[in-house]
Amino acid sequence: MKGADYVLKVLVYFSLAIGVVIMLLPLVWMFSASFKPLGEVMRTPPTWIPLQPTVNNYKEVFRQVPFAKYYLNSVIVAIIVIGSVLITSSLAAYVFAKFEFPGKQIWFFLILSSLMVPFQVRMIPLYRISVSMGITDTLFGVSFPWLVDAFGIFLMRQFIITIPTELIEVARIDGASEPLIFWRIILPNCKQALSALAIFTFAWNWEEFLWPLIASNSNASRTIPIGLQSFAEQYGSNVHWQMAGAVVAIVPLLLVFMLLQKQFVEGITMTGLKG
Repeated sequence: MKGADYVLKVLVYFSLAIGVVIMLLPLVWMFSASFKPLGEVMRTPPTWIPLQPTVNNYKEVFRQVPFAKYYLNSVIVAIIVIGSVLITSSLAAYVFAKFEFPGKQIWFFLILSSLMVPFQVRMIPLYRISVSMGITDTLFGVSFPWLVDAFGIFLMRQFIITIPTELIEVARIDGASEPLIFWRIILPNCKQALSALAIFTFAWNWEEFLWPLIASNSNASRTIPIGLQSFAEQYGSNVHWQMAGAVVAIVPLLLVFMLLQKQFVEGITMTGLKG
């Protein structure tokens, strides 16, 4: 039986290794191609290590289009969305986790059911709202559909439920107000969940394409994905430049994951979402 378990474990790890290689191959080729001249990128069979490495591709990307502006826009939008999601999700989750009021379960069910509504269904109403508010082609207009997140409310509620209610009751007996309880007790005990939610929100927001494409009409509000699309349309034959632009766009996601993966895993594990 032990021999069979060992063979099964080897097969599982072997399958996982193959999956990792398949998933990483496009990223490795993209990174390699970003340092190659065009002739070497189009070479058959392809080379994985640049024979004539160059950084001119990156220089051309920033020279041909305002990539620095796209980067700044993406950072600002990410900060707005992450800040709003963390505040609204933790506040709503605290209410649903620790308060009793009429229709509590119905309201929570309605919030969760919104996750099943495709964004394409809400896209036109959201655009009409943004036009009526006069926020199209602004960074706030690019941000506003994501300021409140149903998944974030669910994630935070799952975590806050595990916080002992006795701590809150003792604080109330001592005369602490609800805002003070939320600030001094709830938030300090939700650091892991907040970190996980921030990483989720950053990843989803950084690579969002459809809504920024609709809401932005100029470089003043274009984000990285829209900038890449515009760049590809103008310089479609320059594959080496496109690969350099893609690497520039994906670097923040890789850095965030590498630096915060411990907090991400801890947050998911402690919110009751583990398998």
